[in-house]
Amino acid sequence: MTKAPFNRLIWAHYRKAGRDLPWRKTRDPYAIFVSEVMLQQTQVGRVEGFYERFLRQFPDFHSLAAAKTKEVLGAWQGLGYNRRALSLKRAAEIVVRDFGGTLPHDRATLESLPGIGKGTSGSLLVFAFNKPEVFIETNIRRVFIHFFFPNVKKVTDGEIERYIERTMDVENPREWYWALMDYGAAMSRSTNPNRRSTHYKKQSVFAGSDRELRGRMLRYVLEKKDRTTVLSLLKVLNAPEDRVRKVAADLAQEGFIVKKGNYIDIK
Repeated sequence: MTKAPFNRLIWAHYRKAGRDLPWRKTRDPYAIFVSEVMLQQTQVGRVEGFYERFLRQFPDFHSLAAAKTKEVLGAWQGLGYNRRALSLKRAAEIVVRDFGGTLPHDRATLESLPGIGKGTSGSLLVFAFNKPEVFIETNIRRVFIHFFFPNVKKVTDGEIERYIERTMDVENPREWYWALMDYGAAMSRSTNPNRRSTHYKKQSVFAGSDRELRGRMLRYVLEKKDRTTVLSLLKVLNAPEDRVRKVAADLAQEGFIVKKGNYIDIK
């Protein structure tokens, strides 16, 4: 398919069935920054329930940077991948300290912030500043594999990026990417083209994983009004002692919790 008919098809679908999402109603770089971090590895429907509540509690980089880690993790509970909340707060601290509370406009600086990789840096430049940058996320990948690689078994992101650049609406990249993402979200999952991507990985089982145990441990520590002991964690989590101690040590090393002797707390 060539650029003109492809673009017409994507725009036609968007005009008819574009999604009405809260983070599309703002041009505030901070609010868009929060939404893009929340949307990493998380479905839109889940993020919608957290996004506006989080912004009410932390309305700008300054308030998020000044907040206690416990407050930020508490507001994040239920959204999953708690590491993103910690990275978001640390990024806010850097933006306030080094950039006066203003989100940087260049890709290299954005990617130097905690939790911001190539995909998120590109999406931030597009959605916050309407710059025609190339980036890939799962719905965009699905669209391009479907239309431009119908018979290819292994498609690299590098190959997809070339088509993204060729078909880009440079006058209105923000809405163009919205249109691409909405088309990809509406496509049938029964024959998901993303399975033909070299980037594709089957999601690991969550139940019983260390990721689940980390989440349960953090939730318990957050809900306690006083300090928690390792012994109390062992009783509540019903997991082998060596595994509980290892996960607690990992969380302490990553900055989620403070571990002093047998006591555990969150900053």
